[in-house]
Amino acid sequence: MFKFFAFINRMKYIKRWSLMRSIREENIMEHSHQVAVIAHALALVSNKVYGGTVDANKVVMLAQYHEVGEVITGDLPTPIKYFNPEIKSAYKDLEKCACERLITMLPENLQSDYSEYIMPDESTEEYKLVKCADRLAAYLKCVEEIRAGNSEFKKAKSSILSELKSMKRLEVDYYLKEFAPAFDLTLDELD
Repeated sequence: MFKFFAFINRMKYIKRWSLMRSIREENIMEHSHQVAVIAHALALVSNKVYGGTVDANKVVMLAQYHEVGEVITGDLPTPIKYFNPEIKSAYKDLEKCACERLITMLPENLQSDYSEYIMPDESTEEYKLVKCADRLAAYLKCVEEIRAGNSEFKKAKSSILSELKSMKRLEVDYYLKEFAPAFDLTLDELD
């Protein structure tokens, strides 16, 4: 079991956005936390604003573990990961193997508890909200980088925003309208 948690701790050393120069580097652990916070907000918006019935706690747990396979595989930049169907499929297979390997590091009586979050049912509403939160986190990273003077993220910001809008998810639209604008403000403006 100690191996599993030692691997999970390595999430803080795996950098994100390796193809683009970042003003502030972000690691997978930070990213996973941000996705969990955003996913939780999306779940609450779904339930409280739009009458949904998603399990907000499950959403948070799925988000916390959504990148865990990358402690073994590393982060493959999005343009490469989705370059063509063969690469996408091969990378998905690699991620699945990495997740299965991590689960085997746990005591047998805990494996099913963790596998529910590490290898989730992708058809659930909870999983879909985490995928939305992951894209929102990518968008917010672009906003942060551009605000800090890094123009390398302009194209990514535009394409991710288009992708988010094309999802036609009420929760995502709500988040973009009500929460996302604050990420473009200075601390003084937030006060």
